[in-house]
Amino acid sequence: MAFQRGRSKSSRSSSRRPIPGDGDSSLDQPRLLSPEKLETRARNVLLHQLARSAKSTSQLRKILEQREIPSEIAEKVLERFTEVGLIDDAAYAETIVNSRRNYKGLAKSAIKRELNEKGVSQELVEEAISVITAEDDFESAKQLAIRRYRQMAHLERDVRTRRLAGYLQRKGYGSTSVFAAIKFAEESYSQEADANQ
Repeated sequence: MAFQRGRSKSSRSSSRRPIPGDGDSSLDQPRLLSPEKLETRARNVLLHQLARSAKSTSQLRKILEQREIPSEIAEKVLERFTEVGLIDDAAYAETIVNSRRNYKGLAKSAIKRELNEKGVSQELVEEAISVITAEDDFESAKQLAIRRYRQMAHLERDVRTRRLAGYLQRKGYGSTSVFAAIKFAEESYSQEADANQ
């Protein structure tokens, strides 16, 4: 009997809830917010996003658009956040360059592509990646090749070369750098093996 009372109580409470599109005109209409409330909402969205991770102005603009913040309010809030230094595309691009080089070993071309995808201006992209020289890229490719070569030393040479080439190309390195880095890794590994005998 207690079970039935519990069921009927929950069914009673659920029957009181209005269902959107069921004749309740207040639920069928989108809530109209004042410009002040929309601005507050935009600020809160940006603060939440930036607390999670740094983002470019372009990424944040798209997020505000998805949240249906009118463009004039979005631009006003984005401009204010930029003025006070909460949004800084140059610093963001520099951070991406450093993290992708140091932790992922990406080539200059791959980092450039990623920054473009994130909506960073071409001028800031070029400035951020200008610190990476061709020598830096090749040195990075060699270090990645050596590290991966050790893990693949047990494989047949053709298989190892193919896998290493694919790995380095996915990191954004060009064919010339890839095969020179693989050759360097092979020679380094042979010298290590000879020294250990």
